[in-house]
Amino acid sequence: MTAAMNRVLDTIEKLDLNANVTELETKGYTTIKAVLSETQIERAQQAIVASVEKKTGKTVDLATSEGFRGWHYVPHMLYDDEVFEDILMEPQSLALVTYLLGESCLLSSIGCHFKAQGGEPLLLHSDNSNGMPSPFPSYAQIANVNYALSPYSKEEGALVMVPGSHRYMRHPRSDESQLNGDAVNPDAISMNLDPGDCVIWHGNTWHGSFAREIPGIRMNLAVYFCRQYVMTQEPHKGNVPQEIIDRHEDDERFKILLGGKQPYGWGKEGSKPGLMARNPKELFD
Repeated sequence: MTAAMNRVLDTIEKLDLNANVTELETKGYTTIKAVLSETQIERAQQAIVASVEKKTGKTVDLATSEGFRGWHYVPHMLYDDEVFEDILMEPQSLALVTYLLGESCLLSSIGCHFKAQGGEPLLLHSDNSNGMPSPFPSYAQIANVNYALSPYSKEEGALVMVPGSHRYMRHPRSDESQLNGDAVNPDAISMNLDPGDCVIWHGNTWHGSFAREIPGIRMNLAVYFCRQYVMTQEPHKGNVPQEIIDRHEDDERFKILLGGKQPYGWGKEGSKPGLMARNPKELFD
């Protein structure tokens, strides 16, 4: 085994995540219960609500969802509050993401699916919907961590997964992607979660979410990762605020997640040979 593989598997062992790795391999996703503290949940909720209120000019009532309908995505949350830096580096989730994508993986984006009553479901899809053609490779190029910040059930607009779909290595057809009425994909499973739980999945895995049927707001934090050679959804490299760089000056992994090892995006000066030499060469690098 390579040194990188040994490091990754040793971390999985130390954090008692072998059963989660088995689920990732067989089902394409796994759940970790109570991975966030009550303080992290509350602070993340407050930061998301503040962002939504600033962008919409509306007051958010989490119990009634008055003034809001359906769901919308709140992007680029990392720099809004220090709690999102803590959640990004959550050891168990990050260990499983590293198992899927290697030590050189990047943070692609971090945001919230802010969901009120009504609207349409988020249809089943693969996270390889960034233009990646079928057939997909068997190894993950994308991984996602969905942290529940409010209760998840079908009527509350839960995340939905299709077990084993990472092995199909393709996007779902339109008839396979439905989550409405009688057309719901029969293999789709509602992820019933408590606040603080998270689901981690292989980028090939089909997933979506039900529309919320009852008053109130469903909130999550979607932390989306990719292999080093995949373009990120948010351009973190070169754009990280100095105060955050200073806060994580001694955290090499944090810097790598935000593009510190990424050799591309050349300026007029051309390539940086030192970074090019550190390119990953195997799945766990």
